[in-house]
Amino acid sequence: MSATPTEETFALSHLDSLESEAVHIFREVAGEFERPVILFSGGKDSIVMLHLALKAFAPAAIPFSLLHVDTGHNFPEVLDYRDRTVARHGLRLHVASVQDYIDRGVLRERPDGTRNPLQTLPLTEKIQSEKFDAVFGGGRRDEEKARAKERVFSLRDEFSQWDPRRQRPELWNLYNGRHAPGEHVRVFPLSNWTELDVWQYIARERIELPEIYYAHQREVFRRGGMWLTAGEWGGPKGAETVEKRQVRYRTVGDMSCTGAVDSDADTIEKVIAEIAASRLTERGATRADDKMSEAAMEDRKREGYF
Repeated sequence: MSATPTEETFALSHLDSLESEAVHIFREVAGEFERPVILFSGGKDSIVMLHLALKAFAPAAIPFSLLHVDTGHNFPEVLDYRDRTVARHGLRLHVASVQDYIDRGVLRERPDGTRNPLQTLPLTEKIQSEKFDAVFGGGRRDEEKARAKERVFSLRDEFSQWDPRRQRPELWNLYNGRHAPGEHVRVFPLSNWTELDVWQYIARERIELPEIYYAHQREVFRRGGMWLTAGEWGGPKGAETVEKRQVRYRTVGDMSCTGAVDSDADTIEKVIAEIAASRLTERGATRADDKMSEAAMEDRKREGYF
């Protein structure tokens, strides 16, 4: 039946549709699971994810705690943001420390100094010890080819391992959270978002971010085609020299493997314009840990990483 001239049609905008889907996912998990937790690093995707969770349950408090895997090589600006956010919203934060595992001799430092691959064991053991049955992550399908294989609800076995062959269909946005004792589900509310969507949403919602996401003067050195931050983790070495450059970060993680990009984008409008013109994904351009092999991310995901 066609609409009459006096009838108005209503359609959600692209960002409203993405927001609505994410809010639905948060509420679905709250109704279906007993002990969900949100992975929160202080990076832009986890910040947007927390913002959506707060919206989903307002004016009540969110019924989840937060979890951060601290490598010990995190950017200080990001850790400061994390702690301020937790305090502002009165949230409970669980921290799994890679340094604790190294001090106990359970994990060993890598020769290249990066600790990103060392996050898996602290993460999976914290999930098991706290009995979390649903773990929200900020992964998006546009980031990397292994993440493109993920469903919104991604089942992990009792060892937190991922098997792509056990992916469940999600027709009509129907999510299957069934899991056996000891198993849990990783949940990705931002699966269908792109990096540009995230930034446009941040602009629309006026979400505060750590300042390293915007162009600033920083001491960096060149390694593997990327500008890395000098630090006790092991850089620079040999002929590598530190120089001061105008850079910003598209993604944040372990300082030893997260590269900055040359940029003059010191406002959110300039960042959006820069991303719209880019032909490289943020992880492809700035994450050394994803360049270790063709299947680096998928191998880590199979072991329990996000």
